[in-house]
Amino acid sequence: MGGKAKRKSRSESEHEDGLCCCEYINQNGQRSHLAACLCDCADLDQACDGWITCKPSEPQVWARAVETAADRFRVPWIRGAKKVDVSLIPPLLLLPICLHIAALHVLLAVVILTSLPVLVIWYYHLTHQRKGKTLLFLSLALFSLGYMYYTFVQEMFYKSNIGWGHFSVVSCGLLLTILFLVKAKQDPGYLIRSEKTTSIKPEASHELANGFRTVRSASSKEGIALLYGESQIPEKNWCNICQLVKPPRSGHCRICGACVRRMDHHCVWINNCIGERNHKFFILLLILFQFTSIYGITVTLRIICRGQSIFTALLYCPGVYAEYSSSFAFTCVWYCTIVTAGMAYVLLIQLLNISYNITEREARIALREKTGRWILGGLVVYTGRYNHGFFQNWLHFLSLESHTARYYVTDIV
Repeated sequence: MGGKAKRKSRSESEHEDGLCCCEYINQNGQRSHLAACLCDCADLDQACDGWITCKPSEPQVWARAVETAADRFRVPWIRGAKKVDVSLIPPLLLLPICLHIAALHVLLAVVILTSLPVLVIWYYHLTHQRKGKTLLFLSLALFSLGYMYYTFVQEMFYKSNIGWGHFSVVSCGLLLTILFLVKAKQDPGYLIRSEKTTSIKPEASHELANGFRTVRSASSKEGIALLYGESQIPEKNWCNICQLVKPPRSGHCRICGACVRRMDHHCVWINNCIGERNHKFFILLLILFQFTSIYGITVTLRIICRGQSIFTALLYCPGVYAEYSSSFAFTCVWYCTIVTAGMAYVLLIQLLNISYNITEREARIALREKTGRWILGGLVVYTGRYNHGFFQNWLHFLSLESHTARYYVTDIV
């Protein structure tokens, strides 16, 4: 099998080396061309025929048609056309269009700025139910940062002459936010299987201290238990998907398809899990984003709504729709305010969870198993299992490992 796999991978690589910039290997392993992207799609033809003739089509037909369309959405590149994730495109097109339309009238602004969060939440629940990865939220987050910064520079720095001081603060805040975003997207602490377990073949026989010689498979729960002298591995400490023993507080992410050490949650906004190694950077990312966004909102409102307090200007700014330039800046301020308020809630929950030494995953499990209770008005699920007091909880969080070590199953059995 190993020789066949090597020969197959070698032949595929040789096949790909001969591709021109507009050719690619499709999902069926066949050579195709961008010029034929609208040809030979039986599922799409069947779905369109059913739609035109008003005959219902099976959901699997549309799913296969969408999968084929996504596979054919590519751009010319060296050694073959590269696939582009379709979920990257909607934020790049819809966000500028929606904001420019919202800047035309206050009623349009209310409708659009109310609809955008609803659509985002709906799409989140849709993807969350399917447990599938999507780059739409990361694309929306990055493009929102870039587009709001571009608007700030264009409207405030160039046209309103806010000065280099405000410009430098917002620019440094944006750079630090992106820096900690990169750090938060690093390995959260994925658990991988060591060579000690993966190198053992099924049905192998090993002499153990207790006299047993039979180990059915080192990749099975019983095999690993016998291999390391354990009588039995508790069900909650065993991952049937990754086939490894999980340490306390770790969990399996069905989106990433891996077990994460001290898993908190899977964040769709950075398209990565939050675990032991990147949790601190995630908190710093949220804090820096809050500071940069609030500072930019404050500076902008002081320019376009002179003589009014910040909170009053958000609700009442007379004459702001007299010019399209000021109305567009005011619309962007409201968009930033909505996003900032949502991220502030996430940051608040994170800080409270750290103060009580509980993760989002543990909170969901405690509610499901009815082993926890809501406190602080429903903001925190209290279990008391790992709570050692405010200062000790924060010391524990700040001392979480952030080095580049990789975690093996043999280190925790």
